[in-house]
Amino acid sequence: MLRWLRAYMATDDPRVSASNTIAMVLAWNQPYYPLYLWWIVGRDAWIGIPDAFSSLLFFAVPAISRRSGLLGRVALVVFSVANVVFVSLMLGEAAGVQLLYLPCGMLAAILFGWRERFVMLAMTALPLGVWLLTRGRLDIPPIRFSGGAYASLFTLNAVSSGLLMVFFGWLLAGIDRGLEERRR
Repeated sequence: MLRWLRAYMATDDPRVSASNTIAMVLAWNQPYYPLYLWWIVGRDAWIGIPDAFSSLLFFAVPAISRRSGLLGRVALVVFSVANVVFVSLMLGEAAGVQLLYLPCGMLAAILFGWRERFVMLAMTALPLGVWLLTRGRLDIPPIRFSGGAYASLFTLNAVSSGLLMVFFGWLLAGIDRGLEERRR
């Protein structure tokens, strides 16, 4: 299985490789989100079950990248932003899910090179634009949680946002190294 997964993600392009790696990390982690919710909000965690299916979108990124590395990277950013919108809608803005727009913007900044600057500009503007358009409009969750639960959810999403940005920074170092090796 691991051999198949490596072959599925394989590419010579360091940016596409980073995109595929991020997509697989997200794909494997999405099904656990309802468990985090269960730990925080108890039986109302069912609200997060639909988000587990977003892993299928992230799992498709390497397949899209095989057709077009650029399209695969764009898909990863778009799927990530769409996931933030969906979970914000399910949990409400007090859960702090919208903090995840920050790593979405960072992701867009590291996955595209200078020659792709117009795509980079569009993809880095996407999270900000979506946030501006949806701010205050996503606070209609099907279930309201207690203040303590929202505080815990906010902390979870703040920590997740920070950890993703650190992970993306590590991958950026790998992209730089890969690009230097290709130039030699």
